[in-house]
Amino acid sequence: MLHDRIALVTGASRGIGRAIADALGRAGAVVIGTATTQKGADAISERFQAQAIKGRGRVLDVADPTSVVALMQAVEAEFGPPTILVNNAAITRDNLLMRMKDEEWSAIIDTNLSSVYRLSKACLRGMLKARFGRIINIGSVVGSSGNAGQTNYAAAKAGLLGFTRSLAREVGSRAVTVNAVAPGCIDTDMTRELGEGQRKALLTTIPLARLGQPEDVAQAVLFLASDGAGYITGETLHVNGGMYMD
Repeated sequence: MLHDRIALVTGASRGIGRAIADALGRAGAVVIGTATTQKGADAISERFQAQAIKGRGRVLDVADPTSVVALMQAVEAEFGPPTILVNNAAITRDNLLMRMKDEEWSAIIDTNLSSVYRLSKACLRGMLKARFGRIINIGSVVGSSGNAGQTNYAAAKAGLLGFTRSLAREVGSRAVTVNAVAPGCIDTDMTRELGEGQRKALLTTIPLARLGQPEDVAQAVLFLASDGAGYITGETLHVNGGMYMD
């Protein structure tokens, strides 16, 4: 499906990012998956090798413009310019607004939103030249529904949706699509930390009565990255089991 397309996936060492990178690789893409440490990047490379996925892991600090420039130079020199970009890397710094520190706000905005600007801008030149591109931004149900204690995270994810729609209008004429995938409650390390009572209460809000799997999100991304999604742009695909319906 994605034979020899060059895909860059940020935050690919675990959870949703890991599932996305692996799915793109199994579909034939050459995948560069990023992690924040060399150990994490090496683990991605080893994982790809075990699955016969072409590509490698690379270290990236998405909040550091210098790190983004260095990554793009290395990727383009070894593989060529990416024509598929999945902006997945994100962090949380949950707190009630009255108690939130400036650092907790700025860290989320810089990592979860400004990074999308940096990486998208860095990849656009190659996509426009190729007259093909897929930018897929990983949002969150929280960006649409809101969530107490996550004003910073919700603001970043809501901003990501506006960014997606605006960039889609800028680059659509060059066959570059820009879409978002907004996961709901996915069975990852974070949700596994919830108590049994919390998990049961959460499930009552989901019509499909189960947590999503990282692979559920990966399949949505795989579709949007494919030629079959060439007439879809500026959209947000909610993957949440019916928890939030737009």
